[in-house]
Amino acid sequence: MSTKVTAKPKSSRTRSAKPAVFIDGEAGTTGLEIRRRLTAIAGLEVHSIVRDKRKDEAARLDMMRAADVVVLCLPDEAAKEAVALAATLGDKAPKIVDASTAHRVAEGWVYGFPELQAGQAETIARAKLVSNPGCYATGAIALIRPLVDTGLLPADVPLTINAVSGYSGGGRSMIEAYEAGSAPAFELYGLGLEHKHLPEIVRYTGLKRRPIFVPSVGDFRQGMLVSVPLHLDELPDRPSARDLEAALVRHYTGARLVKVVPADDASAKGGRLDALALNDTDVMELRVFANDKHRHAVLVARLDNLGKGASGAAVQNIGLMLGVAT
Repeated sequence: MSTKVTAKPKSSRTRSAKPAVFIDGEAGTTGLEIRRRLTAIAGLEVHSIVRDKRKDEAARLDMMRAADVVVLCLPDEAAKEAVALAATLGDKAPKIVDASTAHRVAEGWVYGFPELQAGQAETIARAKLVSNPGCYATGAIALIRPLVDTGLLPADVPLTINAVSGYSGGGRSMIEAYEAGSAPAFELYGLGLEHKHLPEIVRYTGLKRRPIFVPSVGDFRQGMLVSVPLHLDELPDRPSARDLEAALVRHYTGARLVKVVPADDASAKGGRLDALALNDTDVMELRVFANDKHRHAVLVARLDNLGKGASGAAVQNIGLMLGVAT
């Protein structure tokens, strides 16, 4: 695969014979991870803009003109501005994958979780505008949506979602604090209960009642666990844990990156689950832990917050949009 680095944008540039991707904001954690993954895919070109042109509107527009897909790894307001900039190209505008929160529940955007429902991958493949899911939202939606669709979880059920992430998902200031050793070993955050992933969780789980979401961060760079506790006797059909697991298995049969794993598999011995076990992969594992005596269950998603939770998901969407195997 070749990688083009443009020193001086030219307005006359045309798109390459190979599918080309421009990452707008590639210097950040997500952008760097997307670039690393894309450079391993044969048959793609990754276009970069020189450092001193990264905020030059004309230079960025030229890069967009030359790309088949533009990936936005920008703050929300900057992402909105980038979309408006790309729109000035009219019919020549590239497809866009937005990794920010800006468009995840916006009209006209396709949600970039291919395993969401039947036909979602095909919808992404046809889309011009795709919003990349949030990391926490990916785990929560993966666990809850199939159970709402089958009626095992009523749409108005009161739920609590708990999650822990590596610090790489927290932005520059959090990363710097942990790497400098000035952050605590573990902390809850988002205790105003207005976390930015909640709108997409509500929309794409199919829930009608807003769940309580409690995120946390630990002193490890990447890795994530998302868990949803359930009182099984409080659900209308009083399902068993096996019923819940079977519904998840049916939904994800054939999925390449989402796996339903028995709760008693070797990686969960002793009722423990390592948040870091899927690091540097794009796989997400789903489990249903239960205590039959007390009729309690806990749904758990394990993923790399930089993999299926961010950059890996973006590359999966890019592959679908370009018809390229990833």
